[in-house]
Amino acid sequence: MIKSPIKSKINLVFIPVTDVKKAQEWYSKMLGITEGEFHFDHIFVADHMEGAGLILDSMPMWRDGNGKLPRINVPVIQFGTDNIHESYQYMKENGVELVTEVQHNQFFVFKDLDDNMMMVCQD
Repeated sequence: MIKSPIKSKINLVFIPVTDVKKAQEWYSKMLGITEGEFHFDHIFVADHMEGAGLILDSMPMWRDGNGKLPRINVPVIQFGTDNIHESYQYMKENGVELVTEVQHNQFFVFKDLDDNMMMVCQD
């Protein structure tokens, strides 16, 4: 069997956003991101993420013919927490759209400003 030259490692996660500056402010507040860099007027690269890196991207080349931005319609990105109930309450108090309540004392699903679904899960 030939060994794949592709590593079994996730380097970065791209999240499609309408307004990269507004998304950067929102994600910074929700995830405590304090540093990062803007590139090419449509990308924000968050610094000092644990695990895979995070990029917010208004994705000009991936929009459809009407300029519509792609969305993540299922929770394929999961953020960790040491306290699932405290995290749920924090999001609720900050007006985040919560898709589920805490399930099995383990996780909940929410939407970001662009209706992308994300998950928070107890570490």
